[in-house]
This record gives sequence, structure tokens and C-alpha cells, in this order.
Amino acid sequence: MFSVNFTGLEKLQRDLEDAEKAFRSLDGTIATLQFGPDDPASVQAAIREMEVAIDRKTAPYRGNPMVVQVAKGLKETYAKAIRENRNDSQ
Repeated sequence: MFSVNFTGLEKLQRDLEDAEKAFRSLDGTIATLQFGPDDPASVQAAIREMEVAIDRKTAPYRGNPMVVQVAKGLKETYAKAIRENRNDSQ
């Protein structure tokens, strides 16, 4: 007979709980952006403002790899949407 010990389950559970809290904080309006779609500097400023808003909401969970990955994906998705809004207006 042998025994198997799992380590790290408490950390995983804590990470999952923190991820759930972070994801709830990202639900709904993250930021309200106003920018000139024909002004590249304004578009970049809007993207940066959105990234800062995501960073602010996820700051308490900065060390959680799940939260970091989701935040990165959201930033990319929203940056693309902002740029597409710019492209749609041209």
C-alpha cells in the first residue's frame, strides 16, 4: 500500500476564489471611453485608459496567473475593438 500527498491545493483553491472575485469585478462596465476615431493619439489614449481601468480592477489579484491571463486577453480584445471602431469611421 502507498500514500499520495497532494500539495498546493490550498493555493489553487485560493487562486480560484480570487479569480472569481476578479472576474466579477470585470463584469459590467469597465470604463466609459470617449475618443476621436480619426485621431490616432486619441485612439491610443483610449486604449491606454481602458488598460488602466482593467489594471485597477484586477490590481488586488495581480499575482494570480489566471487573472493575469484574462486581463491580458481583455486588453487585447478591447484594444482591437477600439481600433476597429476607428477603422469603421474612416
